[in-house]
Amino acid sequence: MRAIRQRALGLAWVAPALALVVVFVYLPLVQNFEFSTLEWDIYSGSQEYVGLDNYRKLIDDPVFWSSMGNNVLYAVVSIAFQVFGALLLAALIEGVRSERWQRGLRAIYFIPSAISMTVAGLLFYFIYEPNLGPLNHLLKAVGLDSLAQAWLGQESTAMPAIIAMSQWQGFGYSTLLFAVAIQRIPKEIYGAAAIDGTGPVRRFVHVTVPLVREMTGLMMMVTVSGAFQVFNEVMVMTSGGPDNSSQVLGTWLYRNGFVRNDFGYAAAIATVIFVITMGIAVAQLWVTRRGRVEW
Repeated sequence: MRAIRQRALGLAWVAPALALVVVFVYLPLVQNFEFSTLEWDIYSGSQEYVGLDNYRKLIDDPVFWSSMGNNVLYAVVSIAFQVFGALLLAALIEGVRSERWQRGLRAIYFIPSAISMTVAGLLFYFIYEPNLGPLNHLLKAVGLDSLAQAWLGQESTAMPAIIAMSQWQGFGYSTLLFAVAIQRIPKEIYGAAAIDGTGPVRRFVHVTVPLVREMTGLMMMVTVSGAFQVFNEVMVMTSGGPDNSSQVLGTWLYRNGFVRNDFGYAAAIATVIFVITMGIAVAQLWVTRRGRVEW
């Protein structure tokens, strides 16, 4: 009886939080799938059941697939910089002998992450400005006039320019997380490796990398999941232009729902985003459980 009472008391404590999750998370997910089966004019209020037509429309929508490609490109670049690049930088910082220099370098690299994405987007919008922006002025000053261009005004450079800004903004945060993971590695392991005559590169490859694999797996999943939820930076810098070349799934959802007034189709795009991010979350749980390191 005592165990039953304790279990009932525990359920009573979590019931309010569970109710909030159901109302504000699970119920909207179910409703979103319901909306994706409708042709819905939000202004007139007219609704017509169309079944899976919105999902068939996705298959034939070239902008949807180009948006998906931009999200995939964003994820690949983010993994390269915010996972592997951040891990390398964190190892270099933690290898500095002076603790004061370590703290200073961590703070310097973390500063961009303290800036909101909207502010960072506006900052780089000015940097990329073709006539007054400092990037083109710098290129011209060093004799690279041929590289100066309208970075956000061309289909070939708009998305890479946005991705470059986002990497600058998020790189320091990933570096700080890896620095914390490296600090958790017992110093005795590095001492034993040094006694065996291993150099810094081999210590990084054979000691640091294996012992932070849990954080690496977690950061890869978080980074990829975040890449498929990109919105603010694209809206601030290009709004998906020029000619939809920098559209991502989030901005294409917004344009269809709030500009084209096609809420059923927007809900179908939202369902695709949910399925992708849920799959990534499941993979994350599986990887972190299998890759957990016990000290």
